[in-house]
Amino acid sequence: MAKITEYYALKQELENIQNQLAKMANDERFKQEIEFKEKLEKLINSYGKSNKEVIELLDPKSAAAPVTTSANSGRKKRALKVYVNPHTNETIETRGGNHKQLKEWKAEYGNDTVEGWLQSSE
Repeated sequence: MAKITEYYALKQELENIQNQLAKMANDERFKQEIEFKEKLEKLINSYGKSNKEVIELLDPKSAAAPVTTSANSGRKKRALKVYVNPHTNETIETRGGNHKQLKEWKAEYGNDTVEGWLQSSE
């Protein structure tokens, strides 16, 4: 029985939406907007322009706005850190703390000691 109730509810909703569409189709403001859109599209096509070109022409600021991409997430690059081990004179250049050799040094000599070996941070 629940399916038949759902059916009649959806049927009633469909009738309501159809009534709203019929009202909208008879609305003068809606008719004007549709007429404007059709004339505008015809004009754009007669000059061989695209919607994007028309927008750039009408609003140059929108064309100058930078487009964000996934490659440029706005995140700043981490600074390059250079560590030199005074015992072995080995050098490590890293932008993060997930460097295998750097972790080994910190485990062997301690975090504070290894941070003292920092030569430059760019």
